[in-house]
Amino acid sequence: MWQEKIAYYDELAPFVTEAEARVKPYFETIEATAEFNQYRVLESFKKHKVSDFHFNPTTGYGYDDMGRDTLESIYADVFGADLALCRPQIISGTHAIGIALFGVLLPGDELLYITGKPYDTLEEIVGIRGDGRGSLKELGVGYDTVELKDDEIDVETVIARIRPETKLVGIQRSKGYANRRSIPVQEIGDAIAKIKAAHPHVFVFVDNCYGEFVETIEPTHVGADLMAGSLIKNPGGGLAKTGGYIAGTKKLVERCSFRMTTPGIGSEAGPSLYSLQEMYQGFYMAPHTVAQALKGAHLTASLLGLLGFETDPHYTTPRTDLIQSVTFRDRDKMIAFCQSIQMASPVNAHALPVPAYMPGYEDDVIMAAGTFIQGSSIELSADGPLRAPYTAYVQGGLTYAHVKVALMLALSQLRTKELVTFDRDKISQKL
Repeated sequence: MWQEKIAYYDELAPFVTEAEARVKPYFETIEATAEFNQYRVLESFKKHKVSDFHFNPTTGYGYDDMGRDTLESIYADVFGADLALCRPQIISGTHAIGIALFGVLLPGDELLYITGKPYDTLEEIVGIRGDGRGSLKELGVGYDTVELKDDEIDVETVIARIRPETKLVGIQRSKGYANRRSIPVQEIGDAIAKIKAAHPHVFVFVDNCYGEFVETIEPTHVGADLMAGSLIKNPGGGLAKTGGYIAGTKKLVERCSFRMTTPGIGSEAGPSLYSLQEMYQGFYMAPHTVAQALKGAHLTASLLGLLGFETDPHYTTPRTDLIQSVTFRDRDKMIAFCQSIQMASPVNAHALPVPAYMPGYEDDVIMAAGTFIQGSSIELSADGPLRAPYTAYVQGGLTYAHVKVALMLALSQLRTKELVTFDRDKISQKL
């Protein structure tokens, strides 16, 4: 059997069997969500009469790109938005978010983030880190933040903090590199309803990275005016090689299109080059691929929890994103774990990731990502900033089988280095 080729398999097998048995009951809900989302995507493809000519590339200015325009109509349709932008020229989720913020906010306006400090890579966009060049702060846009209260949006404080110049309320759905829970879509919707009832003049923006197709609804279904994400995360289905999207109301998406290109051109230009087939097929595959990654996340939480690691969310917790955190409280253990995940990757398994500077991050980051597409977070990866309490963020997995095998290989590597034990008595003593 293939399992017997894994070091320490006899010691590890009982934990894997138990961990998998514990999470199997949750897979039914994940599959039901995937089926519903697959239905939504399929119906939209049929509605917009997707044909093979929609995959034809365009170059230069990209005028009259029917494939691009139809794909954006599908994104808007499936996400419950008026309009959407979906472009290979948007290089990341951070880029998509930057376009959205710069597209909406003007000098004298204020951005109020209500899920605590935003993700590391947004700090320089806002201007709260770095020298401020090119930031919202340099343009005269104000910034404030409201921390979560008991891991929930503190709506009362948000309503009290909003001022006449507060134009955009920002919500980060996923916890990213923060030690907090991610925010379910319905909770986002409830907060939006209360905030807009008290302050109808504000717009609400949601950073939707890692969240697409995890639930049966998206933030734009529940009142968000604008949201953005990356195609090398959930909606690209593991096939899109680059790209990002922005979806929301007609007024705000049009403003974003002027920032993406220029006023007067907006969304009318931008060649799709040779990206359309993989973007269409990736979006079609996304509900299934996300479900595979979610199953892997539940198994990760269950198996590593049995072995004494601190995992969040708990394996029984319903998910709103792909992120599974594992806290080591030890720098060397965190590094070794990420390196072990790299060794269990299909690409660059021979490479040894080490902590290093990465653009947009305050701390050195270790990133294990033996992925077919550079930086793809829908493929299995483990990464995090090297700062206490030394938490690695595990996400993705194109197939559940890969996540399971990779965990076993990684744990066997940690056992070889004596950084983990498969002795239940010793684990109990640790806990």
